[in-house]
Amino acid sequence: MPDADARPRSSAVPFGILLVAVVLVSVNLRPGASSPGPVLEEVREGLGMSAGVAGAMTGLPGLCFGLVGALAVGFARRVGMTAAIAIGLTAATVGLLLRVATDDVPVFLLFTLVALAGMAVGNVLVPAWIKAHGHAVVLMTVYGTGLVVGGTVGSLVTAPVTEASGSWKTGLGMWGLMVALALPLWGWLALRERRSPAEHDVSGEAAPSGRIAHSPTAVALTVLFGVQSMHAYVQFGWLPQIYRDAGISASSAGALQALLSSVGIAGALVMPTIIARSRGLHALMIAFGVMLALGYAGLLVAPATVPWLWALLLGLSGLAFPTAIALITARTRHPSVTAQLSGFVQPIGYALAAIGPFVVGLIHEATGDWQLVIVLLALTSVPLTLAGLRVASPTYVDDEI
Repeated sequence: MPDADARPRSSAVPFGILLVAVVLVSVNLRPGASSPGPVLEEVREGLGMSAGVAGAMTGLPGLCFGLVGALAVGFARRVGMTAAIAIGLTAATVGLLLRVATDDVPVFLLFTLVALAGMAVGNVLVPAWIKAHGHAVVLMTVYGTGLVVGGTVGSLVTAPVTEASGSWKTGLGMWGLMVALALPLWGWLALRERRSPAEHDVSGEAAPSGRIAHSPTAVALTVLFGVQSMHAYVQFGWLPQIYRDAGISASSAGALQALLSSVGIAGALVMPTIIARSRGLHALMIAFGVMLALGYAGLLVAPATVPWLWALLLGLSGLAFPTAIALITARTRHPSVTAQLSGFVQPIGYALAAIGPFVVGLIHEATGDWQLVIVLLALTSVPLTLAGLRVASPTYVDDEI
């Protein structure tokens, strides 16, 4: 297979700075979304939030990542790609800090939207930013790993901090301080880009002019990303509650969710290299679908018997996520096409994902148990596998459009 970095861009920014920048942004794009799940019950009680509103809140990450992500590429063309990411990080910081300063449900949800909107900009633009600066395999490895680590830490730490401090506001608010650590470096990079925009201009280069929607690989990658993202955000929002309803403590439920997320760290570390060197990923895609179905089957029949096994299986199936993220750069040659593909796959995929947590909340409230929810989630292993098989072969979106 041709190297995914066949047409690398040289960057005047030292590699060490690029590496630190990617670490800082990647680890902060998930905790704001994954942290409410383990303390959802405490948030509901503290704010007087209904089950329906809580269900809608668990769907907000996917909804915001979809709607705002669709605007991110156009926003970057106006202000610059690096500046857009820096602005997104600023919005995430403000939203995460201010949402815990209120006891009003609408205001809490408003600032949650602000924070998620900021994260959405980073979701779409960082892969294209990496492609534009070169070192794509290494930096995408770091980026994918950082996403998983951030989601894992958000799940693992929030409930214990909440219990130790006696306040869910402390457990959620600390993630705003974490995002703030990324602002100085990304602000400096944005100012640097503004002084020499030609050095970082992706959209100005000649690139294939066809529409991304005409690429079968892009469409299949969107389905793969959307189905897996739906599972990720259902698991962020509801898996701890499924475990708690089975008699498991809040901290243990958060730890099980963190186990699920942490399995993805190993996958994120190796998937970009595997994709770059492999002639096909068919066996992996089939394995993702099988493990997804088995994990939910375990939750259905014996959720508290060997809960770590079901979390492990769902975590292994979740390696489809770092795979899909890595494929955004691996299935494109030109940075401009990477930006277009990321701006197509992630917004549509997250829009699909937003439906899942909301529907899960409605079905659970209507039925009073988790059985129908889990069966329906298990059945989605079929489209995930089929879409995965379509993108398993080494093809380039540039050629298809």
